[in-house]
Amino acid sequence: MSWSSQEVRLAERPRGRPDASTWEIATTEVPEPGPGELVVRVDLLSLDPAMRGWLNDVRSYIPPVGIGEVMRAFATGEVVASQHEDFAVGDPVSGSFGVREHALSDGKGVTRLDLDVAPPATWLGALGMPGMTAWFGLQDVGRVRPGDTVLVSAAAGAVGSVVAQIAKAKGCRVIGVAGGPDKVAWLRDLGLDEVIDRREGDLVRQVRRAAPDGIDVYFDNVGGELLDAALANLARGARVVICGAISSYNESSLPEGPRRYMSLLVFRATMQGFVVFDYEDRYAEGVAGICELIAADRLVATETVLEGGVAGFPDALLGLFDGVNTGKLLLKV
Repeated sequence: MSWSSQEVRLAERPRGRPDASTWEIATTEVPEPGPGELVVRVDLLSLDPAMRGWLNDVRSYIPPVGIGEVMRAFATGEVVASQHEDFAVGDPVSGSFGVREHALSDGKGVTRLDLDVAPPATWLGALGMPGMTAWFGLQDVGRVRPGDTVLVSAAAGAVGSVVAQIAKAKGCRVIGVAGGPDKVAWLRDLGLDEVIDRREGDLVRQVRRAAPDGIDVYFDNVGGELLDAALANLARGARVVICGAISSYNESSLPEGPRRYMSLLVFRATMQGFVVFDYEDRYAEGVAGICELIAADRLVATETVLEGGVAGFPDALLGLFDGVNTGKLLLKV
């Protein structure tokens, strides 16, 4: 038996925003698994800002997707055939299966999901890479402490919304930044102390008004103008956590660096980047911690699920940069 599988391949590297020329949609046959292999029917695809970086042929923390290769993506699905001792037909699993309908895997990096703990969508969001990014970035890199004032950019997104809620649970004063009244209202409903609408402009003034005594931890998912506004409003000993810079991912040239970096000297602050994969051997710790917060009603896991299947991936990815999501953005296959 074999499975017909539609998949999205990288046709050419984009300059700026990806478009139709970036992708090739093809159909292939996935064979029966051999010894030590399994076949997964993919149900949900994770849409992540990091995907844009994976398209660039530059030196990074992970090799770029090659021309002609299936687009890299984390996903959940169900095992439909197996000759792997650790996986049985019917098992719900997650892994880096790519943008495809069926995946042949040797089991490396594949995790069996406990659906009694959470549904598949949450295993790609608050209990997946975004949640682990939030957990370790805030605590290990940001060294957050009770009483800290924490500023979170893209606070209505997959990572930011979890960061904000963890910080609240840790006894911090939390300021979120998002775009538009709907997301601002949603963050207020989550219990954030202050919410800034970036579309209202003058971010330096808005941050200063929200944090008159300065920011102890800035969790940056955006970069650009907002990073400068945060640097202008640091407290002494502040920690700036560099998680991402989605504001510049589709720029065709390198953006200007932070203009207010000397604030790091003035306020004896630190700015540190990190990659969540460095904490892979501690994911169980993060999952346990976030599950505890969910069970205690101190963290709400939120997902936005788009329809469209594999063929809808190119447009769905752009929706990520257009801010169509609240919480984690997923594509239903």
